[in-house]
Amino acid sequence: MKNKRGGFTPQENLISILPSVMAGLIVFSTIIVANLVYFLPQEPLYRVILIIYGVSGSLYLSFYYFIYTAALNKSRFSWVNAVIAAIALCSMAYFFSAKIDHLLYTLVLIAALSSSLISTRGPAYFLVVSVTSFYFLIRSNQRIMEYEWVIHLGLSIAALMGVETIQQLKNMATRQINRLETINELSRQIVSTLDTKQVFALLNATFQSALEADSYYIGILDGDFIKLELLYDDGEYFHDLRLSKKGTLSNWVITHQQELFLPDMRKGIQLDGVEVINIGKDKPTLSWMGIPMHGAHVDGIMAISSYRPNAFDRSDMELLSTIAQRAALALDNTYHHALVQQQARLDSLTKVYNHGYFIQTLHEQAQICKTQNQPLSLIMLDIDFFKQYNDTFGHPIGDEILVSLCVIIRSHIKSTDSIGRWGGEEFAIALPNTDGHQAALVAQRIRETLGSLKIRNSEQFTIPIPTISMGLAMFPLETNDTTKLIDLADKRLYTAKERGRDQIEPALAFWKK
Repeated sequence: MKNKRGGFTPQENLISILPSVMAGLIVFSTIIVANLVYFLPQEPLYRVILIIYGVSGSLYLSFYYFIYTAALNKSRFSWVNAVIAAIALCSMAYFFSAKIDHLLYTLVLIAALSSSLISTRGPAYFLVVSVTSFYFLIRSNQRIMEYEWVIHLGLSIAALMGVETIQQLKNMATRQINRLETINELSRQIVSTLDTKQVFALLNATFQSALEADSYYIGILDGDFIKLELLYDDGEYFHDLRLSKKGTLSNWVITHQQELFLPDMRKGIQLDGVEVINIGKDKPTLSWMGIPMHGAHVDGIMAISSYRPNAFDRSDMELLSTIAQRAALALDNTYHHALVQQQARLDSLTKVYNHGYFIQTLHEQAQICKTQNQPLSLIMLDIDFFKQYNDTFGHPIGDEILVSLCVIIRSHIKSTDSIGRWGGEEFAIALPNTDGHQAALVAQRIRETLGSLKIRNSEQFTIPIPTISMGLAMFPLETNDTTKLIDLADKRLYTAKERGRDQIEPALAFWKK
């Protein structure tokens, strides 16, 4: 887990503070050796105090590395360390002469950089400002050359610049780490789902956490249109939008399969035949970035935009490109899974529901109609004398009749209705929210349209069209059980056949009563 205050984990901090700890130990060790080995021209007490400072500083830094790892509150420890270091360095300025100011500012720089590495800029700024202020206060009564004041001030400014540089580098590193974690988390979750809606939900959460954009969308190519599966604009989501792809930035990206980065759209767009089209809210987009998504089953685009110019950089482009690659792969998997599931539900020849799935769908639709207090009608349909028809004209013509019949049925029913191949030349049609009278009219239109169908064989001779017989039943008026509903419609189908075929049972007059 990340340290929310410092931005790094404890392990990362251990690695980052090691150079500064080693530098401090080297400086303190040099102080000790210089005062023990070399007889410098200074008072013995002065030399002893320096040795004490060197030993104390070395011991503190030796334990500092390990104390920090055990501290539960890293932020509080950083402030404690900054206060201790400030007191120690201020006392050096107080007890010692200006001859060792170079040593003082070396330690200030090391302490400030170390504090900045393990925390935010606050403790490091406190350390540098407090020591510098105390130093100028103490030295103001001493005879120090003007250029020395300038040097000391410059060293303080250099320490602050070092602190700020480290903070900027930490922010950049933290941002990159966060983005990598976002990509890893997205990859982990997105490969474990085969639901398309869940993929878009995960992508939406990723956009919200990883990118600072006023607007973003994911568009999937659908013929001459781009269907916006996800569109967020300035705090609001938009649903069920389809755009004509012609002349759009999105179409350019999809057609050329190239990334497109427009950092400042006030300068105009240098792309032939492309114009900016506002989607979502009517606000001018000033920064735009689009990445193509391409897979075996998906062609689309992922785009982000902002109302500010130069809102994005190349790192945003790299992140969006990585997300788009993961998204294309995940959507490919979900579309392929949905296609396999759909194929398992369909009859291989006619592409209508197979027997098993139609029964499941009929049951579900009946339950919905029952809850809504609405009728459901069932039509059982059979092609008359179809075996003889196949024997006479051949199975290819028979298959063409079956396929054409399903096309005709689809043309006369709603998208919410269902059609299934019951077996051989027999079909079932479920019509939710439709009463018996309306179902009889649908059956009559199917019968008439099939009768007007024209089919030719390989020699271009016209083939006669077979007739059909149909049986109708209504739920829940006649029965509130789907199994009995099927039996009733099937019995009426065979009644129609026994009465001479090419008819609907019951007739339209029955339902008018």
